[in-house]
Amino acid sequence: MDIMLERVAGLDVHKQTVTVCVRVPGPSGRRVQEVRTFGTMVADLLALREWLEGHGVTHVAMESTGVYWKPVFYVLEEAVTCVLANAAHIARVPGRKTDVQDCVWIAQLVEHGLVRGSFVPPAPIRDLRDLTRYRKAVSQERTRCANRVHKVLEDAGIKLGSVANDILGVSGRAMLEALVGGTTDPGVLADLARGKLRAKLPALRQALTGRFRAHHAFLVGQLLAQLDFLEESIEQISARIAEVLAPYTAEVERLDAIPGVNQRTAEVLIAEIGVDMRQFPSAKHLASWAGLCPGNRESAGKRKPATTRKGNRWLRTALVEAALSASRASRSALAARYRRVMQHRGHKKAVIAVAHAILTSAYHILARQVPYQDLGPDYYERRHTERVRRRAIATLERQGYRVRLERAA
Repeated sequence: MDIMLERVAGLDVHKQTVTVCVRVPGPSGRRVQEVRTFGTMVADLLALREWLEGHGVTHVAMESTGVYWKPVFYVLEEAVTCVLANAAHIARVPGRKTDVQDCVWIAQLVEHGLVRGSFVPPAPIRDLRDLTRYRKAVSQERTRCANRVHKVLEDAGIKLGSVANDILGVSGRAMLEALVGGTTDPGVLADLARGKLRAKLPALRQALTGRFRAHHAFLVGQLLAQLDFLEESIEQISARIAEVLAPYTAEVERLDAIPGVNQRTAEVLIAEIGVDMRQFPSAKHLASWAGLCPGNRESAGKRKPATTRKGNRWLRTALVEAALSASRASRSALAARYRRVMQHRGHKKAVIAVAHAILTSAYHILARQVPYQDLGPDYYERRHTERVRRRAIATLERQGYRVRLERAA
């Protein structure tokens, strides 16, 4: 097999050590290799970089091992071309059970050009990605905390959630704080309702009659304090995200124009895929990387049902949420796509199809730097005019009608 890269290195990364194999041309023209082990402290990684530069290494490959690859990658990317390989793509070789054999095998693969690198965004996008993912994690924790409040109220026989849509709204929060303060009179608690909720005062009095004890007051007080902290954290993280996103304001505005995509979804899109689409040769490559492309499973000339592949779960979650929102925007091509797919494939596949369409639109918007243009709710009908006509005629004929078409003047 031809050697495509002359001076390469393979790294087997662990928490405390990095085993490195360097393969370079020898004096006699044959390939020679040298293996060394380094620590993972910053001083050790700087020594590793100097050692690689001394050998004239141009390309380095490593497996994506948890989060341990990140400090190694970030130190070396300033000096050499780093390739982050998916561990599942590097086939296991029988007998290769030591760190030395691991790094030697990776070095051999990269020198023959057989290692496909993963997408690693530039530093500003990496920072933004950390922030959006952390905000998502904090938001999920807030949801769990709100669910715990529901459970404590149910344990106390307080059925506030059966009357109020949001027990943590202005009215619900006032009632909860009064309960924590020792007020248990249903009439007094119900009178704290505001706005439209005051129309449900009789139901509120019944719902607020329960067995709310000091034990429940302590738990609800702790949960409300935790909710306040989490909400404040979300606001601070969002403010920091806005600062980091300042150079990409135009891209956010263009993405925000896609039906179903709001400000937060646009932030997640930029954080996960960046703004430079040269990393992905086409929109299909991006959809495959995100795990939103149709599955492909063929054997013996037969196509078998296959699910979508695993991809970026943060991006996939945001796009599915956007697709659910877009499916309810009746006057758009995305909603028309949802209805068209749902008739034959069901709700879940239709949502994935709309998420795929949103991601494809985002790719072209970022790659071409153009605004979003909706194709219209009748796009698929215009695209398949003859097919729609035949289906309409066949439907009427099945119902016993005789159809004769005349073109309108």
